[in-house]
Amino acid sequence: MLHRLTLLLVLTCLVASSSVRADPAAQRKPANIIIILTDDQGYADLSCYGSTRIKTPRVDRMAAEGMRFTDFYSASSVCTPSRAALMTGCYPIRVGMGEFPLLPNGKPWQTRVLFRNAPFGLNPTETTIPKMLKSAGYATACIGKWHLGDQKPFLPTSHGFDYYFGLLYTPDMPPLDYVRGEKIVEEKIDLSMTEQRYTEESLKFIRDHKDGPFFLYFAHTYPHVPLAASKQFRGTSARGLYGDAVEEIDSTVGRVLDELKELHIDDNTLVVFTSDNGPWLTKGEDGGSANPFRGGKGSSFEGGFRMPCVMRFPGTIPAGNVCHEMANQMDLLPTLAHFAGVTTIPQNIDGKDITDLMLAKPGATTPHESFFYYVGNRLHAVRSGKWKLKVPTTLSEEYAGYVKLENPDTVIPHALYDLENDPAEQKSVMANYPDVAKRLQAMIESAREDLGDSKRKMIGKNVRPVGRIPEVPGAVEHAGTGVGADQ
Repeated sequence: MLHRLTLLLVLTCLVASSSVRADPAAQRKPANIIIILTDDQGYADLSCYGSTRIKTPRVDRMAAEGMRFTDFYSASSVCTPSRAALMTGCYPIRVGMGEFPLLPNGKPWQTRVLFRNAPFGLNPTETTIPKMLKSAGYATACIGKWHLGDQKPFLPTSHGFDYYFGLLYTPDMPPLDYVRGEKIVEEKIDLSMTEQRYTEESLKFIRDHKDGPFFLYFAHTYPHVPLAASKQFRGTSARGLYGDAVEEIDSTVGRVLDELKELHIDDNTLVVFTSDNGPWLTKGEDGGSANPFRGGKGSSFEGGFRMPCVMRFPGTIPAGNVCHEMANQMDLLPTLAHFAGVTTIPQNIDGKDITDLMLAKPGATTPHESFFYYVGNRLHAVRSGKWKLKVPTTLSEEYAGYVKLENPDTVIPHALYDLENDPAEQKSVMANYPDVAKRLQAMIESAREDLGDSKRKMIGKNVRPVGRIPEVPGAVEHAGTGVGADQ
């Protein structure tokens, strides 16, 4: 009897041990978390995603030591709304950041992004990744580009970051100055040294908080135009100044990873590398590549929304894996909650926990039945499984502000694409699969009810307001002209 009881206890312990090993994150203290975000970098602008002219050995090594995603999406094809989605786990339209309301003088805000003195920004009532992590005892820092508002209620320090250093906007929105915390600390900056300055600030934050847990949001300014690279990297790539900028970013990734290893916190730090939206194709050699996908920045084709994404967490994310399941940047908030040991997350978000995908659990599939492609507040398409249904649009609706158009009213017809066999979206198969089209159309109608669709003049039942303050001097003068806008 005693022997049988002992055997039972041993088996129970083995089962419990096996269960813990199935999720290595459960064995650890809360993980340190680093998100590295680039600006306007295309899907094919890393060598591990097919580039033959840009060398990115450190991101490639991240992929070899972790997980590379092939079907990872931004929630927008331009930067302000995509960054709002990343921070909140919500579609931009849900948090009022898809398009902006009329200005006090009745003029419309003509761009999908913010610029200096805008009276709008990410609403400080929203729960963001840093707010969530800070409530769990994390030290939080944002280093680099922000682009979610430059008035006090919208600054990084109003959204859960203990510390901020960087440029609030893109390098095509002068005058440019470094902000530390909530104050301008340097004017007339040397843009060629931006990435090096960001990296030094990031490494200092990591060293100062090596005992953890910490969250670092390292948001690069490049490879957004106008391009720049430090003297060490200028002229070193086979892809011109654009390639130089990307290769410099790759080197900064290496410096971060090397620091983690030197501090002996490498195996308790999750690092995520991705981009905010697709490449600005009309910039030619100064823009990136979305190969093999159609379209780029500003559009709802795959090239605008599908992002490179690499995740590395030694001992937790198995090395050398590739995930072909659909995921997106809104998933980061609930997923990071898991790795941080946070049990309470907002209920009214669109992201899903993708821990099982990251850990390469057998049989793990996407938690998303659908993904919606919004251009501003206009719903352009939905993906479900391998299928993508695009509603009819015009060229101006698809590319306005990012491509010069001779015939802006030309109609892009209703189409159903099989992304598995036609990732470049060249051939509609709607006539062959009417039942699939009907099912996806029902998803679009449901999204219109929930989130809205400005083309149909529909306001969603479950959307929240953008952050807004009274008129700011200088904002109205820019409205309607796009001066300084990321266009």
